[in-house]
Amino acid sequence: MRGRNEGADAHRNGVRPDTLLPITEPPPTRLPSPACCPNCAAPLSAAVPAAAAERGAPLAADTDELLAALRASESRFRAAFADAGIGMLLIDTDDLVIEANPAFAAMLGREVGELVRMHLHEIIDPEDTPRRLYLELVNGKRDRLRVEKQLKHREGREVWSNVTITLVRDAQGKPFYTLAMFEDITERRRLGDRLAYQALHDPLTRLPNRTFFFDRLNAACLPDPQRPGDGAGRRVGVCYVDLDGFAAINDTLGHHIGDQLLSAVAARLERRFVTGEGLLVARLGGDEFAVLVADSEGSEQLTGLAAQLLTLLERPFEVAGHRLAVTASVGVVERPVQGTSPTDLVKDADATLYWSKSDGRARWTLYDRDRGAHQLTRRLLTTALRPALERGEFTVEYQPLVGLADGTVHGAEALVRWRHPRFGTLSPDRFIPLAEESGAIVPLGKWVLEESCRQARGWLAEFPDTEAFVSVNLAARQVWDSDVVADVAQVLERTGLPARLLQLELTESAVLGPSGRPLQALQALADMGVRIAIDDFGTGYSNLAYLSRLPVHALKLDGTFIEGFRDPAPVGRPDLRSRRSEADEQIVGAMVRLAHDLGLTVTAEGIENAAQAERLRLTGCDTAQGWYFARPGEASLVAGILREGRIQLPGSDHPALRP
Repeated sequence: MRGRNEGADAHRNGVRPDTLLPITEPPPTRLPSPACCPNCAAPLSAAVPAAAAERGAPLAADTDELLAALRASESRFRAAFADAGIGMLLIDTDDLVIEANPAFAAMLGREVGELVRMHLHEIIDPEDTPRRLYLELVNGKRDRLRVEKQLKHREGREVWSNVTITLVRDAQGKPFYTLAMFEDITERRRLGDRLAYQALHDPLTRLPNRTFFFDRLNAACLPDPQRPGDGAGRRVGVCYVDLDGFAAINDTLGHHIGDQLLSAVAARLERRFVTGEGLLVARLGGDEFAVLVADSEGSEQLTGLAAQLLTLLERPFEVAGHRLAVTASVGVVERPVQGTSPTDLVKDADATLYWSKSDGRARWTLYDRDRGAHQLTRRLLTTALRPALERGEFTVEYQPLVGLADGTVHGAEALVRWRHPRFGTLSPDRFIPLAEESGAIVPLGKWVLEESCRQARGWLAEFPDTEAFVSVNLAARQVWDSDVVADVAQVLERTGLPARLLQLELTESAVLGPSGRPLQALQALADMGVRIAIDDFGTGYSNLAYLSRLPVHALKLDGTFIEGFRDPAPVGRPDLRSRRSEADEQIVGAMVRLAHDLGLTVTAEGIENAAQAERLRLTGCDTAQGWYFARPGEASLVAGILREGRIQLPGSDHPALRP
């Protein structure tokens, strides 16, 4: 090892190995030749006498001092090199190891002697960029290089290191050898890898998580640098999956069973759809999963994939002794990369998943642009409902309720309209369901109630003998989300309208639902003197046993029962259409008789011609409304009819409606 150490020391001090001054006791007669100064590379035979002459000191004394300094320098370097806590290498200009310290040998599971004269590439894998930088260093174009490299352990396992390589130059400034220092960062690297994995994977199912999914989706929506100009032809697709009824499993069997089910679903998806083959299976959260198809081949590929998903999940899962059968709903979006964005893609996939749920579940639905535009309009309207009420964009129109016996106007139904600045006048069926979903029906309903009662009070003041009432629709959510009894009482007090001239309409499903709260509110309103009508009777629960116990004053028959009355009563042998017409007439007649027996009045909706009006009159129906009598209009329309005394319909065969 002596010769090897001499070479290392020579490199450390800028002296070439072939001119190394041996670190031994010198012969008494002369210095070894050729020996050079480690600082200036001048021959010691010239430097020492010159230095001695300057000081007037004898030559032998200076030689002893120089040799002692060299020994001390070598000893310090040797101690630092051998005992360093980091790995160190001395490498010559041919990339061969001159010397290695024990710390570096231990990093690779080797002995120090094995590393000497080993080529650098047997220890470190060459890479393009670091190799280029290293060549710049050994050629003298840079003095230091710092890289992170994987080393080759004897047993083949990974060893990661921060490598700092420093160029050592000779006295003339030329590259002489390199000193490499290695800091073992394997554990730090493994920790970083674990943290990176955890950041991109779901801890429960081990699938890629939402962040990973969006990273891949963003990449799939970027132009391919390998194929510039091909952006218009590239396509991307997403299948958005949601388990049906998963919340019920959590609620009944517990969240631990739900978690095990999610893990089983993830395992089945991962086995079937291998990530890396142009597909990515991810868990987006809760019971939602997604399959990303980069470079998709068209919507047929995605819909076929969705069908496979449904079939795959139909097979029951065995979870903790429970045999669980689950179904899934899938939203499918597939489109060209050009002109779309990851945000739009996921938004549309989520909307399509909602369509699958609303269409009956256990199915896939392909995104439809027209349906998407409709959903967007719904969302815009929902957002604008409350501000529109504050801006006064709503108005109330009235449709007369006409007595079939005499043609007089008994009252009018209040129908709210939305004068939307962008979409024009919107009928109630466009926004009332949205208002009920969002809760805006409560303030909107209060406004309609007060506006209608104020108008009815005006009719009463102008036509005190008519006693025309106003009929206002009441949503079930108004009963649940507000104190409707107190609201009605306050409105009647503010407007001065007698309670008997207000009729509130509720649907069967709202009145006859399982809860008792609506019944209590209706009873309180009836006790105040307010009329209660069941709207669209015959389309909801149709629980006739309730009618005798409900505080109801009127039934409004749904328009579907009136469709068979459009033609005059059939004469002669009936055909299929006439038999249906007769059946409708029998049903309506039975409901009218039942209502009258219970002390209720009956109103028919949707009357469009004189034949319907006449046939309904013959069944005993009390009042009717529809375009045949009058379209909904301003309050002045009802006032004009009240002024005339009854509806005037020229050419009508109805005896009560003739002018």
